[in-house]
Amino acid sequence: MAFALVALLGFSHFHLTHAVSCRDADTTSGLVKGFVNETFPNVAQYLGIPFAEPPIGARRWLPALPKSKEHGVIDATRFGPACPQYRADATLAPNAYNVDVLQFSPEPLSLQSEDCLSLSIWAPRKAAADQSLPVIIWLYGGGYGEGGANVPYQNPAPWVERGGKHIVVSVNYRLAVFGFPNAAGLPLEGQNLGMLDQRLAVEWVRDNIANFGGDPHRITLSGQSSGAMSADHYNFAYPNDPIVSGFIFHSGTATLDFLFPDFQHTNFTYVAQHFGCSNSTATAELDCLRTINSSAIISFLETYSNTGSSPTLAFVPVVDNRTLFSNHTARALAGNFSRKPALIGNTADEGNSFVLPYNASFGPARSDADATTVGLFMCPTIQTSHDRYAANATTFRYLYAGNFSNVSPRWWLGAYHSSDLPMVFGTYSIARGNGTAFQKDVSEKMQDYWLAFAQDPVGGLPALGWESYEGGKGEGVMFGKDEVVEQKIGEARLDAPCDGLMSNGLPPPPR
Repeated sequence: MAFALVALLGFSHFHLTHAVSCRDADTTSGLVKGFVNETFPNVAQYLGIPFAEPPIGARRWLPALPKSKEHGVIDATRFGPACPQYRADATLAPNAYNVDVLQFSPEPLSLQSEDCLSLSIWAPRKAAADQSLPVIIWLYGGGYGEGGANVPYQNPAPWVERGGKHIVVSVNYRLAVFGFPNAAGLPLEGQNLGMLDQRLAVEWVRDNIANFGGDPHRITLSGQSSGAMSADHYNFAYPNDPIVSGFIFHSGTATLDFLFPDFQHTNFTYVAQHFGCSNSTATAELDCLRTINSSAIISFLETYSNTGSSPTLAFVPVVDNRTLFSNHTARALAGNFSRKPALIGNTADEGNSFVLPYNASFGPARSDADATTVGLFMCPTIQTSHDRYAANATTFRYLYAGNFSNVSPRWWLGAYHSSDLPMVFGTYSIARGNGTAFQKDVSEKMQDYWLAFAQDPVGGLPALGWESYEGGKGEGVMFGKDEVVEQKIGEARLDAPCDGLMSNGLPPPPR
């Protein structure tokens, strides 16, 4: 895989013409110069702002340090590189994301570097420094192994352009073996480096967002899939100092079991041994692998994965009792989380894009896809909703059921995992056609609700007729089903797929 750092002025899908500079913003990292372009003339874009010192060399596999203030001006007119990663080869290991909808991957994927800890900000162009707009911080998904701020379907410029009432910040955090090494030479509390990166970014936003017109007291932490899981883990990790005022979880919560126990650290050692780092001590093993180029490590992992080698090498978060706990229901019922309001939901066909082997013509086996949708995604959402209700924490539930051919190009994809994101970000028209008037209506309705939550996590949605979760007795909101933009859906119906599987002792919802 090539790792050349190429100049990228925004996404190619959002071609920038006659870009002009906008108001400079002073930050703890330095003076930041962004830009405005003709495509989104009402959006000030500040891309690739470093929030941490580069985690390279001897600082590879150590917690990141806050970025020291630079002299001069930081050029924020280009995305910073994504953190080292790879995408499964479409020939050797095809799936929906590398064959049908590449818009969920960073573009270009070759723009990578270990020096990747940056964030990007999209703010209304005319926002005054003291305007105090609500802020949404975005954590991308990708199984803790993929993602970045430069993902086309997750570019919030269309959303900010349309409303002009909020700010979005997208955070790059370390991934795979660089973010979650599970190495014997590291202390337990230093294994989940990607999650520590996320906290450092939130602190940077708290300290600097006012200079972009944002309100540091109205920050919503949002994410999808592993990004949503990360946001909920954050919810438990910082119960007394969450900084944020609310959470949005797309298709993932802390109760989604995404652990691959490797107590003997064999995965990291396997990689080290491949590069000749078979040293007598765990510290020597770590120091040796620090000398290996990051692109070589990623290339090895890419080849190993694409050829189906065994055993599987997984680099994901571990239970460290600092950033990730194992007993979330017990902790929730004891009130050991931030208790901030949350907007939680799923797509109706989460599993359609996951079940393998990939078959472009016929899709996945229906029973396997449905089992994945329910067991891997819906049940954790329901469990989290029950836990939060028992702890008297405000929660709003949604289900996305839209099926639009420009986002779901195969007949069998439906409302698959991630398909709600182009609707919220307003990017559904960047590939395979502009979409329909109905699709536009669904997108804008979702955007309006998400904004209302960010503006007031407690009262914003009830003011629009969307009441908080009532333990199975109330109603959530479903989007895009049967040519209806939005409709109420009973919580009992939302919970029904997992009746009898919950572990918190709450009575089953009424019929």
